[in-house]
Amino acid sequence: MRRTPTTVGAVSTAVVLGLSACSGQTGADEDTLVVTDTMSATSAPIYEEIYDACAAQVGMDVQANHVAGSGLIATVLQQASSRTLPDVLMLDNPDVQQIASSGALSPIGDYGITGEGLPQGVVDAGTYEGTLYGVTPVVNSIGLFYDADALAAAGLEPPSTWDELRTAAAELTTDDRYGLAFSATNTFEGTWQFLPFLWSNGAQEDDLDSPAAVEALEFVDSLVADGSASTSVVNWSQNDVNDQFLAGNAAMMINGPWNMPSLEEAEGLDYASVPLPVPTAGDTLVAPLGGEAFTVPDTGDAEKMARAGEFVSCVTEGDNQLTMATGRGAVPADSEVADRAAQQNPTVATFVETVQTARARTALLGPDWPRAATQIYTAEQLALTDTESPAEALERVAAQD
Repeated sequence: MRRTPTTVGAVSTAVVLGLSACSGQTGADEDTLVVTDTMSATSAPIYEEIYDACAAQVGMDVQANHVAGSGLIATVLQQASSRTLPDVLMLDNPDVQQIASSGALSPIGDYGITGEGLPQGVVDAGTYEGTLYGVTPVVNSIGLFYDADALAAAGLEPPSTWDELRTAAAELTTDDRYGLAFSATNTFEGTWQFLPFLWSNGAQEDDLDSPAAVEALEFVDSLVADGSASTSVVNWSQNDVNDQFLAGNAAMMINGPWNMPSLEEAEGLDYASVPLPVPTAGDTLVAPLGGEAFTVPDTGDAEKMARAGEFVSCVTEGDNQLTMATGRGAVPADSEVADRAAQQNPTVATFVETVQTARARTALLGPDWPRAATQIYTAEQLALTDTESPAEALERVAAQD
């Protein structure tokens, strides 16, 4: 789950572009595959090179449209109702089930794509009612980044349990630096960052006032309450958290691998990463799975849909996964390819380990996930702003079912 800054004007332009390009397959003929994705200006060239090679492999041309993610779902639903969907569609993985439930997608198993070699969470993210509709070539999650010099000066090892994280965050906090930075904003980013604490403690999003859920929120709340984390975490996006870490205002941060390029460019910063700490030693880390899935919409043109399926199979194959992951600061979805990436970069190795047990956000509730995500960040906001206790906050949101 990566937040990419955009201006209102940029979003509007992108949505209009997506509609004009895809509506009625404008400018496309039977020999052209129309692809709609959510790539930013920096990532688009990486994908376009792969698109060109794969289109040539299946004997087609390709027309790529890059649409801002914030406007994509409304665009897709409109196109589905008017039968003007593109031939290949990229979706943020939590959105696959919603679009599949509308009947807009075709099963990618029809094109020989099985998900073999992918972690179960990746398969789950592309599955609706037992049928695979999307495949995610590169994935991400979140981990714990730390200033290696700061930990060494304090005589600390990277924490691996909640108690160790609490202790390290407190000891690393000084007059001009917090021990830990994270995002607890009132958006899905806040939910995304809280999920590893919720899930790793055995709690589930369909039972938010359970003792395990309360314990998880109490732990996160305690980090703010004792001053180890700023009260501003309720306003910080993940980009803001990275900025705080780069500025030296936090010795550790919870964030994703997409920040590696900016961290590498920072002068004088010796950073490293480890998987997020778990409640107690020996527990399994369960973190959320991020990444975008390629799907084949049901356009009614069986022959072209078959070509689109071949194209998706090519785009998502191993070497292309590695190219996309390296260019974007992500992890190849295929476990064997991910191991290759980990050998090339120790920081990536942290996230390769994490995604093996990562969970799709829609795995339990399917298309109803957004409602639960809203309840979770609402409860976190109530607790971290001292409006209500963690138990009261979770009881309040759970009663909204």
